[in-house]
Amino acid sequence: MRTQKHTRFAALLLVVLIAAMALFTGCEEAKTQAGSKTITVEIIVEGKETVTKTIATEAEFLRGALEQEEGLLVGEESQYGLFVKTVNGVTADESKQQWWCFTKGGADLFTGVDTTPIADGDKFEITLKTGY
Repeated sequence: MRTQKHTRFAALLLVVLIAAMALFTGCEEAKTQAGSKTITVEIIVEGKETVTKTIATEAEFLRGALEQEEGLLVGEESQYGLFVKTVNGVTADESKQQWWCFTKGGADLFTGVDTTPIADGDKFEITLKTGY
């Protein structure tokens, strides 16, 4: 009986710690860099040549920099920010479960284009993926 109480207490403590960590992580503000910066963006579509764009910008977030390039980014506004549907004239085909994956230096981004801060020298990849 006593072991069962300890197990329940340990499980409850673990849940509280995980919730606190999630809350702390979610409260961190994105660090932005003011001023001029230059970023590189690679657009990767299987079966097509990779397109590389170098963007000089004053923007602090990825969306602002990408929207400087005429027609580079097209999407729909959602409660989470811009839902990107078209990049550089290529539209993701939902019937094929295609979607645009944004990475930075090869690492997955866990923020949308509206909330991804940029810094001078950053390298982003935008890859058309198939399959959810």
